[in-house]
Amino acid sequence: MPIVFQDRTQAGRLLARKLARYANRQDVLVLGLPRGGVPVASEVSRALNAILDIVVVRKLGVPGYEELAMGAIATGGTVVLNEDVVRGLDIPGSVVDAIAADELKELMRRERAYRGDRPLPDVRGRTVILVDDGLATGASMRAAVAALRQQQPAQIVVAVPVATREGCATLEAHVDDLICVSMPEPFYAIGLWYEDFSQVTDEEVRDLLQQARPEFSTSPDRG
Repeated sequence: MPIVFQDRTQAGRLLARKLARYANRQDVLVLGLPRGGVPVASEVSRALNAILDIVVVRKLGVPGYEELAMGAIATGGTVVLNEDVVRGLDIPGSVVDAIAADELKELMRRERAYRGDRPLPDVRGRTVILVDDGLATGASMRAAVAALRQQQPAQIVVAVPVATREGCATLEAHVDDLICVSMPEPFYAIGLWYEDFSQVTDEEVRDLLQQARPEFSTSPDRG
């Protein structure tokens, strides 16, 4: 029977067990995708004795049907599109560009809110574990992977508590390792596999980063 997690904290602890081979390694960096991925990543980083940080990704929603992702944009402005959705709905490039520009503004706001002027850690030559609270289409995670590839890490590992088989399939060719606790079918939505799937706030993200890394305790410009 598929697992239903109590909350993101429990999901992170169960996920960390599957990542034990990455524990206590100086080269490992755990990056959570805000907001929902950060509580999961916090538990993973604690269990692995690894540094916790974030990579910000914003979904590009279809106009009028914003819950449907036509792509995503990540830290640094890297855009990944779901070409099937864009072509199937005949969405003009100018519309995609306008939505990406709007989401980039929100992405930059969140970057400032979470880390102030502190840059993303140097990932060159390191093993990076990307963590989210679930994987549906995989668009957000693919954008994060594409953004990080440009910085030449040694390995990129994607780790999530729950995912669709289709979402995992879209990522397998782009990452070095893919770890998932549960792949239920039918899937429907990530939130169905959590008893508590409350929205994570910006303040909670900041608190988790501050607990893990004292240098985040300096109050950033929250914009």
